[in-house]
Amino acid sequence: MNDNASNPSARPWDGLYGADELAAWKAGGYGARAGLGSRPAVLIIDPVRAFTGYPGEDHLESVARFRQSCGPYAWAAIPHIQRLLAAGRERGFPVIYTRASLLPPELRGTRRRKNSRVGREAHAEEGHEYPPEIAPRPGEIIIEKTKPSVFFGTPLLSHLQMYGVDHLLVAGTTTSGCVRASVYDAFSYNFSITIPYECVFDRFQTSHRANLFDMNSKFADVIGLDELLEQLDKAFPVAGRNGSEPSAEPTATGAAG
Repeated sequence: MNDNASNPSARPWDGLYGADELAAWKAGGYGARAGLGSRPAVLIIDPVRAFTGYPGEDHLESVARFRQSCGPYAWAAIPHIQRLLAAGRERGFPVIYTRASLLPPELRGTRRRKNSRVGREAHAEEGHEYPPEIAPRPGEIIIEKTKPSVFFGTPLLSHLQMYGVDHLLVAGTTTSGCVRASVYDAFSYNFSITIPYECVFDRFQTSHRANLFDMNSKFADVIGLDELLEQLDKAFPVAGRNGSEPSAEPTATGAAG
C-alpha cells in the first residue's frame, strides 16, 4: 500500500531520501522520462496466491500460510492491476504472465540458502494459482521460470520478438525481487519500460519504495497508473471512444502454457 495514497501527486519514495541525496540525483540527470514505445506488451510478474494470500487476511496471518505472501499490500494493488489489464486487452497488446516453476526439493538448493521455510510449504499447488480477479484469459501466455528474472532460461525474449514488442508495461511482485530482476534484464535487452507504481507490490515497504526510486532513476518510467492510462489514450486510442479512429495495431494471440 502507498503511504502517500491520500496525496495523488505524491510518489512512493517521497520522504525516503535526504535533501543531499536528492540534490545529487537531480544534478546527475537521473529520472528522465523515456516515454512509451511503438508496440507495448503487458507483463504481469508472479501475482500467484503464494504472493497474494487471500483478501481480508492480516499480513502475518497470510505469511503463516504462504511464506512469500505480501498480504494486504497485494490486495491494495490488485484493483489497479485489473485496470492495467483492461487497458492492455482492449488495445490488443500482448499480455504475458509469469510464475515460478514448481521444482522438486532437490532443485531448490539456492532458495534454501536464504530462507529456512523453503521446501516445507504445505500449500505449494494452491500457491501456484492466480487469484481469479487477475487470472490470465485463454490465449494469454504463461511463462514459468526458475529464477527471479523472467528472461533467465525462458522463451520470453523470443515471444516478445515475435510480437514486435519494444516496450513493457510491468506489474506484479515483488518490487524488490522478481520485478526488479526482470526490469534490469529488459533494460539490458533494450526494451523501454513503464511501471505504474500502484500495480507492483512487495512484502517490505521500505524495499518497495527504494527499489521504485532506483528503477525510476535508471531503468524505467515509474509513474502513476492514471498518468499511464492518459498516455495510452493519446498514443493508442481505442476505436470508437471519443470519436477516435480504429487502431492499426494487430491483436495479440498466443497459447497459454
